[in-house]
Amino acid sequence: MTSSSGSAGAYRCGTGRSRNQKGLRRGRGRGLPRRTDAIVARVRRIVLLAAATALGTVCLAAGLWLTLPDPAAVRARNPRTTALIEQRRAESQALRRAFRPRQSWVGLDRISPALVDAVLVSEDARFFAHGAFDWTEVETAADESLRAGRALRGASTLTQQLAKNLWLGTERTTWRKAKEAVLAVKLERAVPKRRILALYLNVAEWGEGVFGAEAAARTRFGVAASDLSPAQGALLASMLPAPRRADLAHPSRGLARRARRVLDRLLEAGKLDPLTHARASAELERYLVGASSGADDGDDDPAD
Repeated sequence: MTSSSGSAGAYRCGTGRSRNQKGLRRGRGRGLPRRTDAIVARVRRIVLLAAATALGTVCLAAGLWLTLPDPAAVRARNPRTTALIEQRRAESQALRRAFRPRQSWVGLDRISPALVDAVLVSEDARFFAHGAFDWTEVETAADESLRAGRALRGASTLTQQLAKNLWLGTERTTWRKAKEAVLAVKLERAVPKRRILALYLNVAEWGEGVFGAEAAARTRFGVAASDLSPAQGALLASMLPAPRRADLAHPSRGLARRARRVLDRLLEAGKLDPLTHARASAELERYLVGASSGADDGDDDPAD
């Protein structure tokens, strides 16, 4: 009897374990579909969110494309004013100061190659090789900023800067950057590269109330834009990141570094031969007398 009872108990225990194991297996089997459904639902939500974001971006870009100015208007005709000039006018009025912009339009053939080359190597060395954006420069600027832990400089092309000067002003917002990007694409589609360069050189700010290469050359050096020397061109190009802070009578260390670097880049790019570079460097140093004791306005372009 004892043996029989033990066997029956063992059988019942074994059967219980077997049933428990089957129940666990069935429980696990029932849980798998639930987890799979949850994963599928999550993936579906992510896909829908990405699709909605992409659609919203496309709609926003399309809306901006239709509502922003048509650059074809400046393909052959010079604008009477610019958003930047009007912004400076409003700022002066708010401070109750007189505002008399100096600007004289000249063709690209009446601007010294020394200035044209200096602006290109300083602001947008691959201008004739890319479209509205220089993705190589964007990547480089992003890498430098990530390593430094802060935004060091921007990567705007001349086309983007022209769009900002002509139609937007200097407001630093994401919305302005979005409009600037769309306008840059429209500019590249509607206006030839050389015309974009000529427009930029005629509307760029070069000091308080000074706009364009001709006014800058006459105000800063007393010569026509066509007569600028390589040293003078390097100085004007070096002023572009912060033109209203630049003071050639008391040049900052940052301005001096930028101007020397521009001349060196012109030599590296083959725009100056070694003898011309040496002469331009000597002339530049005469303009930069006292720069070592001047204030340092920084050495990098502002992140814009």
